[in-house]
Amino acid sequence: MLPGSVEEVLSAFASADYVADRSLAVSVHLALQLQRPLFREAEAGVGKTEVAKVLAATIGSPLIRLQCYEGLDVSHALYEWDYARQMLAIRLVEARGDGSHADVSDIMSREFLLARPLLRAVETPGRPVLLIDELDRADEEFEAYLLEILSDFQVTVPEIGTIAADEPPIVVITSNRTREIHDALKRRCIYHWVDYPDLEREIAIVRARVPEIDERLARQLAAAMVDLRALDLFKPPGVAETLDWARALQVLGADRLSESVMDDTLGVVLKYREDVELVVNEGTGKFVTG
Repeated sequence: MLPGSVEEVLSAFASADYVADRSLAVSVHLALQLQRPLFREAEAGVGKTEVAKVLAATIGSPLIRLQCYEGLDVSHALYEWDYARQMLAIRLVEARGDGSHADVSDIMSREFLLARPLLRAVETPGRPVLLIDELDRADEEFEAYLLEILSDFQVTVPEIGTIAADEPPIVVITSNRTREIHDALKRRCIYHWVDYPDLEREIAIVRARVPEIDERLARQLAAAMVDLRALDLFKPPGVAETLDWARALQVLGADRLSESVMDDTLGVVLKYREDVELVVNEGTGKFVTG
């Protein structure tokens, strides 16, 4: 059942241990009620895709994910023919020995169509959650085709006809801003910019997702992350790295963040040599509080 208000969205997300702020809850509520895609844009690692997973779990709908990449084309995103089964069907007809031959209609039917994420989202009953992840990695030609699909939620297969959704799926689109997404697509969406959380919200996120963690350690990690992101890093760490850090310290049995612990675990948080060197030169002790 879809949440019927902003407060219900906040409550539903909280029950799934997702700490949502009000701006996100409003955007999700509007996207659901207006049946518009939710477009989430941000740096990597701040929880853009998690919203789709939580939303699917909250309303009890299947999650269908389309991971975008350079060179993604329609056959991989929408459908393709199952050539192996088609060839087998042809051979079975020929094996009858009665001189019959396979007709086009025998092998160009829905039975031989392999549904990829977009077609599955159109065909799945109810309102599945369609996650179109990292759209900025796909080519502009695919983005233009996607615009057509999102307008009507129907697919035309020349050999079969038009396949339309009974109800439009719930669509969540994410982008890491490696390139600009065209305005024509953004205009059809509810836009939500995902910023890094403030200190108190990041503490709440850590305690919700790593419930065994000590409150003091959660505060130390969140404070260190705020300071790290203030540096001129090539890739500032996201919330995903904060959670990885918290779990890594649990594995090591560390209940406090110290300079030596931070030295040992910088590779959990930072992924580029230049960033590690910058933090080491700054002195890891300056990032440890309490």
